[in-house]
Amino acid sequence: MSAATVLVLALVVAVAAFVQGTSGLGFALVVAPVAGLLDPSLLPVFVLASMIPLNLYVVWRERHALDLRGAGWISAARLAATPGGLLLLWAVPGQRLGLVVGVATVLAAGVSLAAPAFVPGRAAYLGAGVVTGLTETATGVGGPPLALVYQHRPPAELRSTVALCFLVGEVVSLVLLLATGQGTPGQLGWAAALLPALALGAWLSRLAHQRIDAARMRPLVLGFALVSGAVLILAP
Repeated sequence: MSAATVLVLALVVAVAAFVQGTSGLGFALVVAPVAGLLDPSLLPVFVLASMIPLNLYVVWRERHALDLRGAGWISAARLAATPGGLLLLWAVPGQRLGLVVGVATVLAAGVSLAAPAFVPGRAAYLGAGVVTGLTETATGVGGPPLALVYQHRPPAELRSTVALCFLVGEVVSLVLLLATGQGTPGQLGWAAALLPALALGAWLSRLAHQRIDAARMRPLVLGFALVSGAVLILAP
């Protein structure tokens, strides 16, 4: 990648880390479409690897608000669905992965914007886990189903629980992707190289997460996702 491309990606990673650290979602929705436009070979390993330190930080920062019961059901379903996501990645030609990411992003963001309020139960946890396992393993985008489940819960509970679910799933997905040859050390290297940008965004979110209304930020994040996903779909 050129220096300008790296700079753009670093800026996007910092913004995405700030958004997710503040609102509880948005990192993959922001980064995956942009990474798909700049260098499709980065997907999905770069996005998954970049999120691990961010989610570790958020889980630790707001560990007092964790919903361990919900996270347990979601993680169990997500792990069961991970091989399906791997099969989806195998079935999609590399040059079409950007289109898949764009479609998944637009659909997920649209559902998140349109879904009515509801009280989550076991079925909602399991459903969110399955969908996340499929989409996150194949494309790196898995946040909207989890955001739907926790969108009406306190912001700290949403941020910490979604981060824990992400963390478990990301580790498993990365191991499978690397073990089956669908990921390379180079993709992990870019995630490590952009760790300072990630840390900057996470640190800024620490200053803002109790001051910014996450409910107001959420539509902005999903709006950005709709636009960037549409650009990725239309890109040649």
